[in-house]
Amino acid sequence: MTESSWSSPVLELGRRFGEDAVLASIVERDLPGGPLCTYRVGGPVALFVPVESVDVLERVRDSLAMVGPVPTLVVGRGSNLLIADEGFDGVVLQLGESFAEITVPDVGDAESAGAGTVSEAGTVSVIAGGAALLPVVARRTAAAGLTGFEWAVGVPGSVGGAVRMNAGGHGSDMAASLVRVSVFDLLDGGPTDVEASELGLGYRTSTVGQTQIVLFAELALALGDADASLAELSEIVKWRRENQPGGQNAGSVFANPEGDSAGRLIEAAGLKGFRLGTAEVSTKHANFIQADPDGSASDVIRLIRHIQSVIADNDGIALRTENLLVGRLGSDLASNGGVLS
Repeated sequence: MTESSWSSPVLELGRRFGEDAVLASIVERDLPGGPLCTYRVGGPVALFVPVESVDVLERVRDSLAMVGPVPTLVVGRGSNLLIADEGFDGVVLQLGESFAEITVPDVGDAESAGAGTVSEAGTVSVIAGGAALLPVVARRTAAAGLTGFEWAVGVPGSVGGAVRMNAGGHGSDMAASLVRVSVFDLLDGGPTDVEASELGLGYRTSTVGQTQIVLFAELALALGDADASLAELSEIVKWRRENQPGGQNAGSVFANPEGDSAGRLIEAAGLKGFRLGTAEVSTKHANFIQADPDGSASDVIRLIRHIQSVIADNDGIALRTENLLVGRLGSDLASNGGVLS
C-alpha cells in the first residue's frame, strides 16, 4: 500500500495531520504492519500514531472530527492481531512508555500495611497504564506480596488490550480483579472513568470499542505471600514453555466452545501440524497457528478457515476466532477490525 492507494478520507486525515506541528513530527506513513503484531506478517498501515500524551489523542480526535469516519485501530502488543497482506487503509494508534507506568503500594504485610492502603474488602489497589505489559504487572505485584494476577505472567499482551478482550488464563481473567478503567474515546472525547461493571466483560470480550483507548486500569488484588506468588509464576512460565509454542503466533486462535476445548477438537480432527503455504497448526498446541518468517497473512487466514470448516463438518461447532483481522484480504474487507467468527 502506498499513499496513492489510500482512500479519500485517509488522504484527508493525513493532510490534516501534516498541518498539525505536533502530529506532523511523529506520525509515520505506510509503516510496515508485521512488527506491530506477534504473527510478524502483514502489509503496511497507512497512518501510524505513537501516543505519549493525552494531548496527542486530543489532536487526533479533533482531526478525525473534521474528516469524518476513518478506519481506526488501537494496538497494544498485537498479540491477538493479524494485519492483511494488502495492509490497513486507516489510522493506527499505539500507547508509548509514558502509559506503561505501574503503581504498586508498598504494603509490607497485613499487620504493617498503612491505614487506607488495604480496603475493607481486604484488597489493595494497583494502577497499571494501558501500555504496561501483563507479565511485568504480574511480576511486580507478586514481588510486592499481592496475589490474584499471577495468571498474567504468561500472556504477552498489554493491559489495555487485555481489558478490551478480557484476557485470561489459568482459571482467571481481567474481570476477576478489574475495578475501573480510564478510557479515551476518539469519537466522543475523553478521558472518562468507567467502572468494570459497565464494560460488559465476558469470555474474551468487552464493550470497549474500536475507537476507545484504555489509558490505565485499576486492579484490586489481595494480600498474599510473595514467595508463594513468585513460585506460582515460575510454575506458570514452566507450563507454558512445555505446552505452548514460541515463535510467530498470536496465542490461542479460537475461543473455547462451551464445555470443550478448541485445541482438543482441532487435534482430534487430525489437524495438528497441518500446513497451508507459510502457516502451520502448531505441533505443540493445536489451537496455535505458526507463521513462517517472511510468511503471509493470507496463508494464516486460509488455515483458520480450513480449521473452521473441518470442525463444523466433524463436530457441528462453529469455532469463533480470538484473533482480530484488519485490512483487506482478497475480496474480504475487515478494515473496521472485523473478527472471523
